[in-house]
Amino acid sequence: MSIFKKFISYYNPYKKLFFADMVCALILSGIDLVFPMIVRYLTNNVYILQDKSKILTYVIYAGIALLIMYIIRYFCQYFITSWGHIMGAKMESNMRKDLFDHLQKLSFSYYDNNNTGTLQSRIVNDLFDISELAHHGPEDVFISILKLFGSFVILMNINTRITLILFFLTLVMLYFSIFYNKHMNKVFMKNREKIANVNAIVQDSLSGIRVVKSFANEGIESSKFEKGNTEFLKSKEDNYFIMGKFFSGNGFFQGLLYVSVILAGGMFISNGTLKVSDLMVYILYINIFLSPIDKLVNFTEQFQKGLTGFDRFLQVMNTEPDIVDKKGAVELTNPKGNIEFKNVSFSYNKKHNILENINISISAGKNVALVGPSGGGKTTFCSLIPRFYEISNGSISIDGIDIRDLKLRSLRNSIGIVQQDVYMFTGTIKENIAYGKPNASDEEIIEAAKKANIHDFIMTLNEGYNTSVGERGVKLSGGQKQRISIARVFLKNPPILILDEATSALDNESEKFIQKSLEDLSKNRTTLVIAHRLSTIRNADEIIVLTDEGVKERGNHDDLIDLQGTYAYLYNMQFENIS
Repeated sequence: MSIFKKFISYYNPYKKLFFADMVCALILSGIDLVFPMIVRYLTNNVYILQDKSKILTYVIYAGIALLIMYIIRYFCQYFITSWGHIMGAKMESNMRKDLFDHLQKLSFSYYDNNNTGTLQSRIVNDLFDISELAHHGPEDVFISILKLFGSFVILMNINTRITLILFFLTLVMLYFSIFYNKHMNKVFMKNREKIANVNAIVQDSLSGIRVVKSFANEGIESSKFEKGNTEFLKSKEDNYFIMGKFFSGNGFFQGLLYVSVILAGGMFISNGTLKVSDLMVYILYINIFLSPIDKLVNFTEQFQKGLTGFDRFLQVMNTEPDIVDKKGAVELTNPKGNIEFKNVSFSYNKKHNILENINISISAGKNVALVGPSGGGKTTFCSLIPRFYEISNGSISIDGIDIRDLKLRSLRNSIGIVQQDVYMFTGTIKENIAYGKPNASDEEIIEAAKKANIHDFIMTLNEGYNTSVGERGVKLSGGQKQRISIARVFLKNPPILILDEATSALDNESEKFIQKSLEDLSKNRTTLVIAHRLSTIRNADEIIVLTDEGVKERGNHDDLIDLQGTYAYLYNMQFENIS
């Protein structure tokens, strides 16, 4: 019922359209029911008249009435087919928007555990059949009930005994349909899961196509796809076997209805309790009686597809974000950039702490470097400040305010991040720089590019700032992408800056350009630098050595070298490797 109520809620913006659709369905059903009644009246009362002119007059009147009814039916059918489908498409669009917006709210931990291709399948494939269900669901059920009930009442008036036989067979069909519906629901859900797996394989393989080709592993990727594709095919085969039994079984029962009517009708005609003309009309009404049954049988497949898609839609929608604004959260206004960690502990799996009892105070405007062996928690440390993950214990504050008491949007607007793995959105260079400030003017974008030492390169391109970067920035070099990401942050102009190994993957020439840009970017900001090349952080105000044991050492470069501890060991090892 909770799924049903949630589904119904999407009709709220389109109540008038839905009501009009149902009125048209009512008129359409009424006209279909009236036609056999007119035929029966003409057969039993008009065609037996001796006066041929009266017959012609009645037939003309009946023809005009039928013509008017079918003109009305035409417009009702047009409205149902066009605006009814548009209503369903709008509802599907609203659901897709809600799902996308909800995915934007979910924290990093959700994406750590879910494949992007699977999520794409939920946005696209799982909602594909909902449009048809949203439109045809209420309409088909409404029309079918009207026709079934109306034709049943009329058939009872023609011959009660034959109608009771039909009613009994219809109950058997209903039980048969319910039985197979349960099986179809499971199979359709399995289909959704398998096609989501195929999408995940495709997304993963195509996103990493350069790695695939560099290792000449096209065969391995093809094998993975073949496995997923075969599993999906198997689930489809199971689906069609059940559908075959379902539809053929219903077809068999419909045939039994005709056989029953012919046999029973023949018996009643032979003993004089049924007119031949009434039997003919009865057969006409059986077609009307079977039409909604056919519609409901066909609707069953559509219903199961839409229901399983909506169920998977709700699985995501019912996932609560781990990190949200608390009640009474305040805006972070005019932040200076003082950061303090008090007894901070954090773990990804609630079992083993990556960080434990961290106590660090960073004054506004200071340049602090984080170094240490891989796995020591440097990136995790920085990810906790914008609340990408929630700490397990302790508190983190900015300018004396616990970050959990701040609105997420204002917190994250105050922090700029430059990462090693730069993400470029499909679009132009201008659009990618403007991501740091969507309402920025062209002058502001150009100024940011100049500060990031990328403007001159951009002007050498044929289309300048309107040059397409390609998927994930494939048309740009690593250094060029990095400088565009730096321009984004210049445009954002945050008081707190996090540099996550921003130059570690670059060649020496690119690093030289970018190091100068980063130095300019760091001025007058609280800056946290995660460093791989220790030579780049010699001038940091403070260096913090993080290991799996916590904060191992603190101090400036000279102090830590004199200490001859972990930092000195790492620095000398790099120096020796360079030598």
